[in-house]
Amino acid sequence: MLLHGSDALKEAAAASRALPGFVAYNLETLQGITAAAEAADRPVLIQAGSSPFKHAGRDSLMQLALDAAERSAAQLGVHLDHSRDLDEITACLEAGYTSVMVDGSHLPFAENIALTKKAVRRARDHGAWVEAELGALSGDEDVSTDAVAQTTAMTDPRQAAEFVAATGIDALAVAVGNVHGFTKNPVHLDLDRLAAIHKAVPLPLVLHGASGLPVEELHGALAHGVAKVNVNAELRRAYLEAVRQALPSALPSSDVVSVWAAGRDAVRDTALEIIGRLSSRPQESA
Repeated sequence: MLLHGSDALKEAAAASRALPGFVAYNLETLQGITAAAEAADRPVLIQAGSSPFKHAGRDSLMQLALDAAERSAAQLGVHLDHSRDLDEITACLEAGYTSVMVDGSHLPFAENIALTKKAVRRARDHGAWVEAELGALSGDEDVSTDAVAQTTAMTDPRQAAEFVAATGIDALAVAVGNVHGFTKNPVHLDLDRLAAIHKAVPLPLVLHGASGLPVEELHGALAHGVAKVNVNAELRRAYLEAVRQALPSALPSSDVVSVWAAGRDAVRDTALEIIGRLSSRPQESA
């Protein structure tokens, strides 16, 4: 069923837990994410957004995601991730998306505010909630590039408070040492900065680039206001590894169904494990 409104996000924030935002590229990844949400009986966000649209086509992937959410017994929001295009945001809202992320992080501060305010007005007309980003993450959303966090691009707590007050958003994505994709060296979050942002901003915070993040770092983030965590690279890696293992036996008979099923099931199992990590309350010492 479609997860309307931001209540689940607020409830996660109040309990020091987080909603997982899983990126979906095709039917099999959607099926895996949906199956994991049903098995866990936890709310989940399907992120069918700007980057996957380039592969699957916007209209096709939008409809697949919405159909999967509506037909499932699980509570599934459908979220537009990392959009810089107001027309794209409007199209997704009109189709029935339950939330959108407007990404003006590449813009000067005032221009980010202006773009975000326009997205918020459009979302309110459709009953959807809005995530925006302040600060900049290095790395690529679709491939792992051994990115390194840029300390000069991290979110400033005082600026974050001004941004939230000016835009009326519902959730803020932050840059606190996190990066897109897997890295050779472990990622270390600036939890002091995150705590300062949490104190300054009366909203749920969002952590992008959580794939491969050590559990102690993840739980430290949950203890400091992060209530939505985006995961992409872990699902991609699980899918590709399962496909690699399935190919030798499938190739002689051209059995594509077994290969797709292996990828789908790997996404389900990985997503289910991540849901468990995000559903457990961090230790008080985190």
